[in-house]
Amino acid sequence: MTSRKALLILAGGLGSRYKGLKQVDGILENGSPILEYSIYDALEAGFSIVVIIVNRLIPQSYIDRLNTISKVKNFELHWICQEKESFLPKGFNLTKREKPWGTGHAVLCAKNAVQETFVMINADDFYGKEAYQLASEEIDFHISGSQFGMAAYPVGSTLSGNGSVARGICTLDEEDNLVKIEEQTSIRRNGDSIVYTENGNDIELTSDALVSMNFFIFHPDIFNALDMYFNDFIQSDPEPSQEFYIPSAVQRMIDEKKAKVRVKASPSQWMGVTYADDKSSIKDFLRSEIEKNRYPEDLWN
Repeated sequence: MTSRKALLILAGGLGSRYKGLKQVDGILENGSPILEYSIYDALEAGFSIVVIIVNRLIPQSYIDRLNTISKVKNFELHWICQEKESFLPKGFNLTKREKPWGTGHAVLCAKNAVQETFVMINADDFYGKEAYQLASEEIDFHISGSQFGMAAYPVGSTLSGNGSVARGICTLDEEDNLVKIEEQTSIRRNGDSIVYTENGNDIELTSDALVSMNFFIFHPDIFNALDMYFNDFIQSDPEPSQEFYIPSAVQRMIDEKKAKVRVKASPSQWMGVTYADDKSSIKDFLRSEIEKNRYPEDLWN
């Protein structure tokens, strides 16, 4: 069984800690940002549709570049701009809101463009080609309207040497289904330990504790739940800075027994750029991958 598969890339962030639009920042001399490595890996794994959620700051020159690549490489490409007005109930007052509503809202913005089972990723995270191969197999054999999937990563391999990071710590049941994602925003190395701070206390994590890096495998039925949950979120009169996050929506689906999420430890190395100084690490990593012939020097030529 082979299904049509879509890759949904969340590329609407403002890159405040990175001090720039890291989602389109080329890493090596070939000019490809991380999201192009993700597209390359997904195409190899049998994906044929790419949907990118962006903000209005994405340069037209980059959109033109990827449009050309999609024509040459023969994959379907859609751009969707995440606006703060998108999917809002009629009559809602937006005067205090300055930006869109977070990752759950970003996924909801793709509702009218994605009819296929899809993988959702962050634009600025490198997940590794084996993660997409794993996802492709899950889509072909296991994903349904009530069964989703996720590739998780050991927390020890997802840290930055340049500051603390936010990660979703996963609790699983005996069948490796997700029970809870607990978002912690201060995860860091402290000597030989990995810790986060909660209520003023440092709590230690084992290096192999699995965390969510926003690599979800979703059936398109999730859009109906997101639509309802986002409406509930808006009706709750959120603070101007409050966001509607995809892990929170997934957690609600689990709690309401609307879906299970089977978690698999990714066989790939994760890499990412939270801070500008992280860029040198992923440069070195990608160069080593090219030397191992896992990627061509120029992805698209």
